[in-house]
Amino acid sequence: MGASDRRRVRRLPSGYEQSVAVDLLRLLRLATVAALLSVAACATTSTPPPGPKVSRLEIEGTKQVKQGDIKDRILTSETPWWAFWPFGSPHYFDPNAWQADLRRIERYYQAQGFYQAEVVDSAVKPKGTNEVELEVQVSEGEPTRISEIQVEGLQTLPEEHRKEHHERVKSELPLKEGDIFREAPWEEAKARVQEQLRELGYAEAEVSGEVQVDVDTRKARVRLDVKPGLRYRFGNTFVATDANPQVPPRRIIEQVQGALKKGDWYSETALAEAQARVFRMGVFGAVKVNRGAPDRESATVPVVVDVREAPFRSVRLGGGIGVDAARQEARVLGEWTNRNFLGGLRRVTVRGRAGYAFIPHVLSPSKQGPVFEITGEYEQPRFLFRDLRQQTSLTLEKGLEQAYDFYGGRLQTGVIWQPHRNFSVFPSYNLQIYRLSGRVSADSRVPPVVLGCGEDTIQCDVALSFLEVAFAWDRRDDPVEPRDGYYLSLSVQKGGSIFFGDFNYIRLLPDLRFYHSFDEDKRVVLAAKLRMGTLNPAGGSQSSIVTRFFSGGATSMRGFNGQRLSPLAALAKEEDTDGDGVPETTQTEEWETVPVGGNSLFETTVELRYQISTSIVLAAFWDTGLVGVEGFDSSDSPRLFGPDHYHAVGVGLRYLTVVGPVRLDIARRLNLGQGLPVATPGYIYPTSGGCFGIGSKWKPDGPTSRGATFAGAPDGQCALHLSIGEAF
Repeated sequence: MGASDRRRVRRLPSGYEQSVAVDLLRLLRLATVAALLSVAACATTSTPPPGPKVSRLEIEGTKQVKQGDIKDRILTSETPWWAFWPFGSPHYFDPNAWQADLRRIERYYQAQGFYQAEVVDSAVKPKGTNEVELEVQVSEGEPTRISEIQVEGLQTLPEEHRKEHHERVKSELPLKEGDIFREAPWEEAKARVQEQLRELGYAEAEVSGEVQVDVDTRKARVRLDVKPGLRYRFGNTFVATDANPQVPPRRIIEQVQGALKKGDWYSETALAEAQARVFRMGVFGAVKVNRGAPDRESATVPVVVDVREAPFRSVRLGGGIGVDAARQEARVLGEWTNRNFLGGLRRVTVRGRAGYAFIPHVLSPSKQGPVFEITGEYEQPRFLFRDLRQQTSLTLEKGLEQAYDFYGGRLQTGVIWQPHRNFSVFPSYNLQIYRLSGRVSADSRVPPVVLGCGEDTIQCDVALSFLEVAFAWDRRDDPVEPRDGYYLSLSVQKGGSIFFGDFNYIRLLPDLRFYHSFDEDKRVVLAAKLRMGTLNPAGGSQSSIVTRFFSGGATSMRGFNGQRLSPLAALAKEEDTDGDGVPETTQTEEWETVPVGGNSLFETTVELRYQISTSIVLAAFWDTGLVGVEGFDSSDSPRLFGPDHYHAVGVGLRYLTVVGPVRLDIARRLNLGQGLPVATPGYIYPTSGGCFGIGSKWKPDGPTSRGATFAGAPDGQCALHLSIGEAF
């Protein structure tokens, strides 16, 4: 409230202070009303009413420059259809900004090489009572092209490296003679030449230049002026840290030397790699690796490492829910970490998850109960040598699955070799012991539902003992929301044999992911994934349900709910229908089915993501998936793009948050192929799957052959997934 507003409230005469209580009450009411009126006055005068809403903005005459690119670089914009709370608000018209935008349009054309472009007409058309439509007519003219490119100054490079370095620098130029002259590639050219020179050791290299544009002839002469300076080598490494550091500086220097050594040619890529190595130690809140002042006499550059230690102990708590048509679960999470246990940067972590699960859903569960998982993890850095660390974890867990219940534990111990920040190798030994409970209903082609139990057994103990080697090569720009790059991984497991255990097998699982953005702002991203696995039991023995493959869910084949893309077993119902005291298997209603996993897996996804605002991303995807009874090494293995290979298309919405995108995906499975394999003899498939329970049909005399029903039966043909994080 301003000073003028305060002066409007008159002070009451002092005699009123001696009045009765009724007058005091009246005074209080008057003061309250006056205060509310003055606040309202402040609120209305501080925010002037907005102008009319922009319902449409059209730029005509654009042929060689995209209309969307122009709209992205002006202030005035049309109101999008999604501009409703909390996703946005209407866009309003400002006459002053509009006049400036008309000049910005011409300036943007000049930046794209069209120096004769001009706005020939513009119009503001009222629509209704509080909306306007904007139209702009442009004349682009002819573009200005590069007629000559000169690079001056490279002749001062050392004679023994002159030709090699000259060719490398010129090969990186984003400009060519005959190209349309654009300012962005011109600025990029100067930066890239300077970057290449500094990668070659010229730490003080500077690049400038000029462009002579002839508007009449529409030709541009480009000249780059290069000052390479001396070629430097790396010198000594210095560490700046806290006053009383718990991390010895020699450990920091050791990590730096993994990326660069004294005497190596100077390189800014090496500095970045050194910074990543120091940060990967996991005990610093801030890390910066820079070059110091060059020593021209010795032609060396010192390396300066500035670090700030983070708290060595941390506690994190959280919670969440998992919602799926086949499973619903509420859980709480907790984690305690000590990053310097007994010194030496040994890391000890204890993490836990406790919850309550309902299968298939909370309203009518077929089974429910508590679930938990507690893991203790120990990591020893610099195990034997610098880039090797040892890791051991022990997990105790209790869980509910659609096919079985279990409790038990897992032990994993191994070493992680990471010679490069993008590449790692993790060989480990694993021991898993479970007590499993469930119902068995399967013929000889499909292993019993309960892992390792014999026929007609509902509980047993099993042990898995295997060696696993996992490789990963990660070149994504961001592991949480990737927009460019690729990711490769391979997991190889060998169980049984010399490792004992109840199962003897080999399991292979490669994974390939690719990302590419199409515009400067990286708003349009094409993402693709290919995952393929095979599980090969030795000597024709059966496999473990724990190691088998499942698909379906928010991070795999989205045309199915969680783990529902799998060979199935039906839980038959038995009734004494003839009164002889002996129950018979009968099917007067649809039986419940549970996934039992398969020995082969194939998944692909192609997804197009478009960020329409700072917080909203739209996506369209095509998923395919296959989980077969037999592995790909078998003569009975499923055929890719055959009747067991399912396809789904869908759309998604992402709301970007600090913890990752909140993702909603809706998928519709295509009717290509046959039903899922159900091992129980006499199982009757539904005749129609429908969507979300609508349109599904089942009748007692329905088809018993999976080839006579819809693709993916008995599951419905639509699936909805709500989760946090991208699908891949």
